[in-house]
Amino acid sequence: MPAPLPKAFALLGPTASGKTGLALQIAERLPVEIISLDSALVYRDMDIGTAKPSAAELAAVPHHLINIISPPESYSAAEFVDDCIRLVSEIHGRGNYPLIVGGTMMYYHALTAGLNDLPQADPEIRLRLQAEKAQHGLAYLYEQLQRIDPETAGRLKSSDSQRIERALEVFMLTGKPLSRHFSQQQTRQTPLDLHTIALLPENRADLHRQIAYRFEQMLAQGFLDEMQSLKQRYPELHSDTPSMRCVGYRQAWDYLDGVYDYPTFVEKGIAATRQLAKRQLTWLRKILIDQALDPYRQNDYAQTALQQVKQHFEAV
Repeated sequence: MPAPLPKAFALLGPTASGKTGLALQIAERLPVEIISLDSALVYRDMDIGTAKPSAAELAAVPHHLINIISPPESYSAAEFVDDCIRLVSEIHGRGNYPLIVGGTMMYYHALTAGLNDLPQADPEIRLRLQAEKAQHGLAYLYEQLQRIDPETAGRLKSSDSQRIERALEVFMLTGKPLSRHFSQQQTRQTPLDLHTIALLPENRADLHRQIAYRFEQMLAQGFLDEMQSLKQRYPELHSDTPSMRCVGYRQAWDYLDGVYDYPTFVEKGIAATRQLAKRQLTWLRKILIDQALDPYRQNDYAQTALQQVKQHFEAV
């Protein structure tokens, strides 16, 4: 008889939906350790614009996969899966409960459905594509992608340089469109006994108000000073570095470079955050979750979440 899978609890939701606050409330009642499911929180020195838990919050509850790399570095979904499974085992070994918290749905999909068997990046092809972009412009590469893989082109923004180049690279290496790789993906059993709840606002306007409020708070806390400090501390950064593609940072970069004025920066920063939330909600409505909770309209949502954590881990 196979050994039972290790238990973990996932708390998902769009940006600004209150995941961190709820996780900390649960931690007040149960011996949990938090595994961050957030591709922005992995970066050191990116605190304000990522809404990273405060130093006091990080000290109050053990947190993992936060502040693990510097902004010029990168961290993949495959690395997340390996780290997450290892951490779940280690947390159980300490007699605590692993609570996976965040909104990077690519990480969650990799954890629960498996990774695509895609080729590794090829430096020579990358240089060729970047040379074509420099000579003809990004629109030229996007038009190529529309011809060879209209499905992938249709789900990407025409300005998404990194993903457009990756899709073209995969085609050049394999002769197959990226969309076909995804459709042929082999699923596997989730390596964890996972119970998942999601914070899903029924009224999108509630979330939009919170997004705008939080962005204004970030600015008041010194987000632009943080961005300026990053540019000075890490001169190798550029606007296409993965860390600088995090919501808010790309807009702050362009503002500091004089691309647009302050009111336009604020408008674009809030709009980009709303677009991120929309993408996250689209993901969340497609995947299987055990329960959805509305953090704005359900007064008892925190108590409901706590009870589900207790039941899943059979906590007294």
